Amino acid sequence: MFKGFEKRTRHVNGTEIAFRIGGSGPGLLLLHGHPQTHVIWHKVAATLAQHFTVIAADLRGYGDSAKPDDDPEHLNYAKRTMANDMAALMSALGVERFNVLAHDRGARVAHRLGVDHAERVERMVLLDIAPTLAMYRGTNEAFARAYWHWFFLIRPQPLPEMLINSDPACYLKSVMGARSAGMAPFALEALAEYERCLSLPGAATGICGDYRASASIDLTHDQADIDAGIKLTCPLKVMWGRDGAIEACFDALAEWRKVATQVEGKALPCGHYIAEEIPDTLLDEALPFLLKQC
Repeated sequence: MFKGFEKRTRHVNGTEIAFRIGGSGPGLLLLHGHPQTHVIWHKVAATLAQHFTVIAADLRGYGDSAKPDDDPEHLNYAKRTMANDMAALMSALGVERFNVLAHDRGARVAHRLGVDHAERVERMVLLDIAPTLAMYRGTNEAFARAYWHWFFLIRPQPLPEMLINSDPACYLKSVMGARSAGMAPFALEALAEYERCLSLPGAATGICGDYRASASIDLTHDQADIDAGIKLTCPLKVMWGRDGAIEACFDALAEWRKVATQVEGKALPCGHYIAEEIPDTLLDEALPFLLKQC
């Protein structure tokens, strides 16, 4: 799925991060969402590698990256910690300034990366999220039904972990298959990789830690930014699925303009899994934006 890419691991920020690297040119960091891995980019990676040195990483707690335990304050999975992982990874690879293309949970990590490491990020594309604080504060019945896993995964240990571990493939399909496109967008090879990684020891703990952090320490960090007037300053393009919960429940552009200074964006004709549902459209939209400063 990643012809011409090399799979590696690197110990950074006190943890082990797995990633694929390929291509040449300016750096481009790709970050995935839940309950997936860097493999979400398999339909677009080759084209991106014609223009960039592409680093497609597994977030801590996901894929083949390390899966530390979830601590009481959820600091191990704070987006600040996860963003520090990625900043350290890019430094270890000799890439001091770079672009970011990120989806779902990875886009939340990218948001924090762009704030805490503003001097490192050139341009950023975020897919199918609104800011975390806005989403929690704007929760209504429609959103809670569509994103039920947000509220399931933040329950205290060990209940969510136990239920996920009882049948990881069923959990994965119950989340991914419940979106507007069902299971149709996912290549069998990619799906097998998602199932393999979700079955690894510690994967359920990592996923739950990620979500517990988003409902606690991450909200504290996001509110502190708002109180201090700190915003995302790099050029930002946000895109979301016309058939998904972001379109139905939030004014994504308005919410991003509250926390970022340079924002453009639009809904795309798809659901949540943009890179796998409409890869050519994603490339048509993202590449011109990412290449502006190259």
